[in-house]
Amino acid sequence: MIRPLAERMRPISLDDFIGQNHLVGDGAVLRLAIESGNIPSFILWGPPGVGKTTLASIIAHQLKRPFHTLSAINSGVKDIRETINKAKGQHFFNKPNPILFIDEIHRFSKSQQDSLLGAVEKGIITLIGATTENPSFEVISALLSRCQVYVLKHLTKDELIQLVATALKKDEYLKEKPIKVKEYEALLQYSGGDARKLYNILELVSNHPAEKNKIVITNELVKELIQQNIAIYDKGGEQHYDIASALIKSIRGSDPNAAVYWLARMIEGGEDIKFIARRLMISASEDIGLANPNALLMTTTAFQAIQAIGLPEARIILSQAAIYLACSPKSNSSYMAIRKAQQMVQKTGNLPVPLEIRNAPTRLMKDLDYGKNYKYAHDFENNFVEMEFLPKEIANTRFFDPSNIPSEERFRKFLKDKWKEKYGY
Repeated sequence: MIRPLAERMRPISLDDFIGQNHLVGDGAVLRLAIESGNIPSFILWGPPGVGKTTLASIIAHQLKRPFHTLSAINSGVKDIRETINKAKGQHFFNKPNPILFIDEIHRFSKSQQDSLLGAVEKGIITLIGATTENPSFEVISALLSRCQVYVLKHLTKDELIQLVATALKKDEYLKEKPIKVKEYEALLQYSGGDARKLYNILELVSNHPAEKNKIVITNELVKELIQQNIAIYDKGGEQHYDIASALIKSIRGSDPNAAVYWLARMIEGGEDIKFIARRLMISASEDIGLANPNALLMTTTAFQAIQAIGLPEARIILSQAAIYLACSPKSNSSYMAIRKAQQMVQKTGNLPVPLEIRNAPTRLMKDLDYGKNYKYAHDFENNFVEMEFLPKEIANTRFFDPSNIPSEERFRKFLKDKWKEKYGY
């Protein structure tokens, strides 16, 4: 049986690994750890098909360590304990501890993650976890504190093209075929930065009957074959980033019909309901914000409720939240304000806090005028007194710009009444 192209092209050394130069390039943090032979337990966080599993196997191969793998989808606490006991049996003659690789570690329950703690802490295993979800949300704090987190990025256009060229040149089957790539756009578009998808598509196209003994890969040919074999790019629900984006953009566009359609696609595709609820919470602040502050309360409550109830009823709660967001007035003023403020921080660095608003818990600090001339707003009429709260280098800079919807026009009037022309409201 012929192995899939993605398996045939899986590199076995860092020198053959394409992408993630910020982690495994010359002098990069993970490469240095591997070369030292002393790697910590860590979690690889990134989108599908960017090399998480491959990196784990390369590390085990390069360091000549026993390598155990578990998938969070079909492994339970019993499987974890059996694997840890097996790893204990491999501790002899001061050999380095075995590596346990757990794919989709974010799908492990708290009890499953708890069962790893002792083995990681005692050094029985070196844990390498792979996740497409933010580990801060999905990995218990006790385990997270014992692991480094390395963030992997989508593969770039040049890296994807390099993968294609390498496969056509080195793969034992493809190098024997008369294949020419005339156009790359469709290949890259349908792969979405996912090397596994790219290889699947390339293999599909390479099996197309050649015209005049030559296969010319064009955008049209790729689109035609993809439409006939939709599973090739929707395999395993890896399209969830695109569908999540469609859900949020439908909410932002105030279209509840499209929102519930994409929500249904995510639910029917087996998407984690907590992933959906978190995206709704983000949208409540990013896209609706001060135009309807209740949106954040609604989505926060929905997040709590779906965890208590679970599927199938959780779908109703998610639908209610999505429709509420889609039908709410929209404002991104809070989002834009923090973005502008962060850009200013990145541009100006650590500007000193004005002395008047510094904390002064010690006598020395008071002698240095910390907090001197601070005016306590509640001591003044209408609980307001004009002061400068920004560093003097950026005084009078306006970050928050209320939108023109009624709920935020109130803020504009309030700020104009208080600050007059200081911020130009």
